Amino acid sequence: MRRVMVIDETRCVGCEACVLACKNENRVAEGQYRDWVVQEVHGAFPNVTLSLRSERCNHCQDAPCVTNCPTGASYLRGDGTVQIDRDRCTGCRACIASCPYGARFVHPDGFVDKCTLCVHRLDRGQPTACQEVCPTSAIAVGDADNPQSEVAKRMRRGSLYVLQPEAGTRPNVGYVR
Repeated sequence: MRRVMVIDETRCVGCEACVLACKNENRVAEGQYRDWVVQEVHGAFPNVTLSLRSERCNHCQDAPCVTNCPTGASYLRGDGTVQIDRDRCTGCRACIASCPYGARFVHPDGFVDKCTLCVHRLDRGQPTACQEVCPTSAIAVGDADNPQSEVAKRMRRGSLYVLQPEAGTRPNVGYVR
């Protein structure tokens, strides 16, 4: 199994329900976020387009945060997600410095935090908090190795891209335009 998230930019309306659901589900401290919505304007007047994209930890297959963590607190879980063992994290910030996506932050309790892809929910057969609340079904999470899964279908559409491919991290979060 390789859990992935595919976000369809053509469906995202920028409502930030995913951000609020994540903060609520994971009790994220005030002023900190595990996910966020990015707005990008492309083109020049009068041919201007706006793209909206929900971003978070990319759960990379070649995660620099994992290889640069001196305590092993950041680790790859067998399902393709990157997790943090809070008890092993010293808050040294090596993982923050090595993440090309700016997806990590220091929790007020001193450990580094980030999106967990709601594995606590997925392990119980529930959708992620952000997927469950998305009013347009822009967010899909599932097993990329299952050709019948919604994420596998979205990945086959051909317009799938990842953020910063030049970083060589092989993200498990992709986007469809």
